[in-house]
Amino acid sequence: MSKLQITARGPQAWASIAIVLFTLVSGSSAWAQREVLDKVVAIVDEGVVLQSELEARLAQVREQSAAAGQPLPAADELRTQLIETLVVENLQTQLAERMGIRYDDDTINDVIGSIGQQNNMTFDEYVTVLEGQNDYLNTRNQIRKELTLRDLQRGMVNRRINITDQEIENFLNSEMGRVTMAPDYLVDQTLIVVGEDDTDDMIQAKEQFAQQMLEAIQGGTEFTQARAIAQRGAAATPPTAYQATGGELGWRKADALPTLFVDLVPTMKAGEIRGPIRSPSGFHLVYLKEVQGDITSMVNQTRARHILITPNEIRTEEQAKALIDSLYARINNGEDFAQIAREMSDDSASVVAGGDMGWANEGGMPPDFEVVIKDMEIGKVSEPFRTSFGWHIAEVQERREQDMSLEFSRQQAENTLRTRKFEIELQNWLVEIREKAYVKIIE
Repeated sequence: MSKLQITARGPQAWASIAIVLFTLVSGSSAWAQREVLDKVVAIVDEGVVLQSELEARLAQVREQSAAAGQPLPAADELRTQLIETLVVENLQTQLAERMGIRYDDDTINDVIGSIGQQNNMTFDEYVTVLEGQNDYLNTRNQIRKELTLRDLQRGMVNRRINITDQEIENFLNSEMGRVTMAPDYLVDQTLIVVGEDDTDDMIQAKEQFAQQMLEAIQGGTEFTQARAIAQRGAAATPPTAYQATGGELGWRKADALPTLFVDLVPTMKAGEIRGPIRSPSGFHLVYLKEVQGDITSMVNQTRARHILITPNEIRTEEQAKALIDSLYARINNGEDFAQIAREMSDDSASVVAGGDMGWANEGGMPPDFEVVIKDMEIGKVSEPFRTSFGWHIAEVQERREQDMSLEFSRQQAENTLRTRKFEIELQNWLVEIREKAYVKIIE
């Protein structure tokens, strides 16, 4: 049987070859039947877009359009748009492959497991559902593709975005900046209802009941559970509690909270409960569940210095340990720590400063180093200790609590500005790679 060989290479060669994939059905003596399985609809640099990809995307778009009740363009226009989309995706996939961006099977499994949890299913249960829909392999491939393109776009586009100090200052001083930077609060509240016909004694009793609920919560009862207990009691016959309503208000800026809470909530800490608070409606218990974007932050910082001796090609582990022990003895005998660090330390980042590592935030040092110096006395030199970097001698020079609010606010402002610029730069980048590519649409 003869073999068909295609030796042409490159985009121009692809353009001159009609690519057809065949399945062979054996006959009595030769090829009895040929069936077209797929064909090329576009040549994209060193890759192709297949008819099967286009049909799958068409089906997906039609399904989404039907679910949303939105009309679609004419068939020819829709086909053209989707081919263009697939061409740009193909270009990105080729670029990601050249850059070595790829997600392994374990990562894909983790994502599938997370999706399953969101649907109240285990990993195996969700896989079974996908297999029943003949969509398991397609889902894995789609997840891998989306993760890959996301990482590629972040890497290629973020390097094109430059945020200046002046832009950050302007944003922080603008009305939009002040609104954007304001923290978001997640508040839950319970109201013990006071009616228009309630007597003074009844109102006082309801206030006492609200106070009892607060004490129960402070004693360990969950906030929502305390409200549920009151609601069941109010519905009992005869009632054993007063009417309680409420629930989460959702994430809101302070100025979007109910008027009663506008000044109160910003003074609370996450997890704190206040009350009873009187309003025309009754007595409120206010629970601040979470805060996002609060830039008020006090951070513990440590300033330390060290000497590092690392084993290497010409120094064994035993020799490194002997050397650090000798340096420790010299320091104990009165020699200057900084001078020895300048002469002997292998840490290029701190050697010129005599081993001084500068101020570091809590959690900002290597964990195995930080665990040693965390409880050290100021001015005391540690005995030699081993980390993943080598052998150390360390000394804590100072500790302080530093307000990092300004630094955090500037970082948050930069992230906000970068996010706003990202989509514009992404579209510019996609246009550029499309214009530079060789693309031939097969009509």
